[in-house]
Amino acid sequence: MAPKVLNSQEKSSVFDHGSAEAPPPLRSYLCLTVLACFCPAHPVNIVGLVYCLMSRRSYYQGDYEGSRRLGRNALCVSVASIIIGLLIIAITCIVHFTRMEY
Repeated sequence: MAPKVLNSQEKSSVFDHGSAEAPPPLRSYLCLTVLACFCPAHPVNIVGLVYCLMSRRSYYQGDYEGSRRLGRNALCVSVASIIIGLLIIAITCIVHFTRMEY
């Protein structure tokens, strides 16, 4: 049997040490979206959680750009949810404590 000759286009896995790039880090902001779910702006919270889960699914399927975009959307929606929740809490406290009781 004659030894197999490698073409220049074929790459051996033995000599291919550094050509595979490491995937970028996963940034789905899961902790922030779960924290945002405790704020009283529930429809917005759920949208942020859906974006977060879609970002994680895209990342594990290999779509890193889509994962990054969906993660950024999850971050924006979660921050908006926290701000809306804090406003709702503040307005509720102001109305409750400034109401005159007869």
